[in-house]
Amino acid sequence: MSELRASSISSRKGNSPRLPDGVVVTGVTTSTSFSGNLTGNVTGNIIGNVTGNVNGNIIGTAGTFSGNVSIGGTLSQEDVTSIDSVGVITARNGIKVSAGQSISAVSGIVTYYGDGSQLSGIEHGVVNFVASGTIANGATVIINADGTVSVVSIESASIGSAVTFETGQVSYPSAAYDSANNRVVIAYKDNGNSNYGTAVVGTVSGTSISFGTPVVFESGETNFISATYDPDEEKVVIVYTDGGDSDKGKAVVGTVSGTSISFGSLVEIGTNFRSFGATYDTNSNKVVIAFQDQGNNVGKGVVGTVSGTSISFGTAVQFNSGEVSDVVSTFDSSNNKVVIAYRDQGNSGHGTAIVGTVSGTSISFGSETVFETSAIQYTQNIYDSGNGKTNIFYMDGGDSDKGKAVIGTVSGTSISFTTPEVFYDTAVISALSAVYDSNASKSVIGIRGASAYGYAIPITSDGSSFSVGSSTVITTNAYGPSATSAFDSDQKKVVFAYYNPDESDKGKAQVYNAPSTNLTTENYIGIAAEAISNGATGKINVVTGTNIGQTGLTTAKSHYIQNDGSLSTSAGDPSVVAGTAISDTKILVRKS
Repeated sequence: MSELRASSISSRKGNSPRLPDGVVVTGVTTSTSFSGNLTGNVTGNIIGNVTGNVNGNIIGTAGTFSGNVSIGGTLSQEDVTSIDSVGVITARNGIKVSAGQSISAVSGIVTYYGDGSQLSGIEHGVVNFVASGTIANGATVIINADGTVSVVSIESASIGSAVTFETGQVSYPSAAYDSANNRVVIAYKDNGNSNYGTAVVGTVSGTSISFGTPVVFESGETNFISATYDPDEEKVVIVYTDGGDSDKGKAVVGTVSGTSISFGSLVEIGTNFRSFGATYDTNSNKVVIAFQDQGNNVGKGVVGTVSGTSISFGTAVQFNSGEVSDVVSTFDSSNNKVVIAYRDQGNSGHGTAIVGTVSGTSISFGSETVFETSAIQYTQNIYDSGNGKTNIFYMDGGDSDKGKAVIGTVSGTSISFTTPEVFYDTAVISALSAVYDSNASKSVIGIRGASAYGYAIPITSDGSSFSVGSSTVITTNAYGPSATSAFDSDQKKVVFAYYNPDESDKGKAQVYNAPSTNLTTENYIGIAAEAISNGATGKINVVTGTNIGQTGLTTAKSHYIQNDGSLSTSAGDPSVVAGTAISDTKILVRKS
């Protein structure tokens, strides 16, 4: 074989030479570029572009691709920063995700096929919320109107500033709440205006109250005023004694419009009446008035029917054969009965009550029942709708003028009572009002107590006994011996009205917010999955979530939220289910 040795070879025209039969090179081939197919192994670096197919293996220590790489077969690698696959990725030895990282869908959802029994570390039923106030791990929480969450708790009592509703001397105030107009109406004797019967409309906002202009309903001496509200006719009914007309018992119907009130014609009930107690029977849609017939020295009851701006009465029916005073009445909507309480002057002033049944325009009575065997005064009775009971409050003149209370249970046409309980014994009580706060589920009592101050006392009942809460000072000025109260169900506040002896007996009113839970049947959101600082964002176990921050639960039992946020197997008021215990430390969150 011949051998050709040359330092360079070029074509005649200076182009690259053509070798149609091929070239076999056993040494090193150096080229600035290469065009065409390359068959065989290439060892070393390829700098530049490779265009076309490469059949066989490419083995190297590193490779950099600035564009996309498409692989039709299997890609095997030791490490890779990220993989964007349009098909299925099969990981033979698992997928490991660093701490704090996540597997998620760019959009839509991630679907897992299987029963999920081998999945762990997944948060289910957990939502992040901003805390309003500090929240402990495991605490029951509510959602607020602004989207934050707070611990279920009992809010403290508060009292607003005193507002004058009458600059003249006031006596016999009586308040009623107009639920159609969300207004409080206070009727009173205006001693500064010829003792005329007068009424004023109050509007509650928060813990404040404002008043319209007082309106006269009786241009004569007006005593023993009692006001009630007819929700069917949406009218206020005021009954009183007309001292300028032979002490006749009279009634008038008031219509509230805005911050004012107008009245229909005066209607006579009878002669020589006093000590009125008016209530409304929502079963018969009638006004029931209990009173002392001073001419005959007996207690009587009469039924009134409101029509438009007038009222008519049936025949008065006697319920007591002796003189009565401190007459008050309420309606028991559980039993559809009227309960009248009074001081029985013919029986040593004993505290006595009787049940009345309305039929048409008449009323019939059962037998009298004594609830206090000593002389009483300042009697008040209210209906506890939470327990379906009548609560009677009074001053016990036979026991150092202490404030006492009994719980009455109506059965048919009779009533039975619990043993009297003391609710105030710090000083002599010389005024008393009572109203039921359905928002706080408490009876709220207003008294003239120590140092002649006014005090608000919240009292809770379970239907068989009382629990007395802490008193709140209404006023450190003198609290008049005559006072009244009403519950504004729209603002969920109690309004106290009284006269102030330290300010020439001016009429005053104040708004009281009873201690009550912030829990409702709607605002429960779940249980805190961790401790959350005020203003911080934290995890809340919501419905279907499981909270593990509990102790002392009863497994397989529903647990209810109590007013203070604690959990119990007994329903609270309101009745709100927190969830079902799946162990003594875990609860599955659910709602009623």
